[in-house]
Amino acid sequence: MSDPVFFSASTTLSLGAIAEAAGVSLPEGADPHRVITGAAPLESATPQDVAYMDNARYGDALAATRAGICLVSPRFAPRVPAGTVALVLRDPYRAYAGLLARLHPDAMRPASLFAASGVAPGAHVHPEARLEPGVHVDPGAVIGPNVEIGSGTIVGANASIGPGVRIGRDCAIGAGVTLTHALVGNRVIIHPGARLGQDGFGFAMGPGGHLKVPQIGRVIVQDDVEIGANTTIDRGASRDTVIGEGTKIDNLVQIAHNVVIGRHCVIVSGVGISGSTTLEDYVVLGGQVGVVGHLRIGMGSQIAGSSNVNRDVPPGSRWGGTPAKPVRAWFRELTTLARLAERSGGDEPKG
Repeated sequence: MSDPVFFSASTTLSLGAIAEAAGVSLPEGADPHRVITGAAPLESATPQDVAYMDNARYGDALAATRAGICLVSPRFAPRVPAGTVALVLRDPYRAYAGLLARLHPDAMRPASLFAASGVAPGAHVHPEARLEPGVHVDPGAVIGPNVEIGSGTIVGANASIGPGVRIGRDCAIGAGVTLTHALVGNRVIIHPGARLGQDGFGFAMGPGGHLKVPQIGRVIVQDDVEIGANTTIDRGASRDTVIGEGTKIDNLVQIAHNVVIGRHCVIVSGVGISGSTTLEDYVVLGGQVGVVGHLRIGMGSQIAGSSNVNRDVPPGSRWGGTPAKPVRAWFRELTTLARLAERSGGDEPKG
């Protein structure tokens, strides 16, 4: 069996170009014309590769690396071996990400199955849909009536775009995505299997049965949002569900009806956000956080993974635990429980 390389570097970069992109100067004696052809981890990097280091766990790997150039934070710079050019900067990971984007631009979003733009054989585009020039539609995709899609957008294989949906320019709609009742901005990435715009979970419950509440809102996805694989975002019940500009959502996240998420939030895998909750700008939810409905999480707040939020969170807070509380209180609680366990001897009950 052959061993395919899915993301070959599409260009090369000189040391001088790398330093310029990072906004720092090359160390004295480094050849600015030396060519770098790829990127690799510290352990496997060759003299033709760029690597990065900003975590003490990888100190030994840094000391042994053969990378041609290493982006490194000041505290680890002394451990860079003599054969590697050290490019010292405050945020090496961010600089490394920018270099990867230049070396591997095709890895930045889901790709079309076909190099040429247009509608592939086996796709179905309703005659009343309006596609700007430069839209890619892969086999099996279905685009309904009155859909509008902007130029440069890719619609992946077997994606389903419901009637009246609007999708902006330079978006990537992954394979098997379902979009209904949605307005999607520019440069949005929706990974395979995501579902946007389906019914919210709304019922008027009673002893005679649970009466379904019609969900008549929409999903609004603003510019530069990224939505992970198999994430679900329900349309609003009476108002729109909104995902703010620049927000990044991981795989397997559930966002319920009427939720409003601000700009540049980060929502990690396994999170569940109940209906009518608001996240202000720059909120971070760690993996598997659960948020009760009708709450407000203030701007810039961070919630630790596996926490359960059952009350409003003030702006700029760091909370954790179940139920979630300020981290200092949470740590005190954990420390107290640990001490109580030690005093009890920690023995298993005997029976």
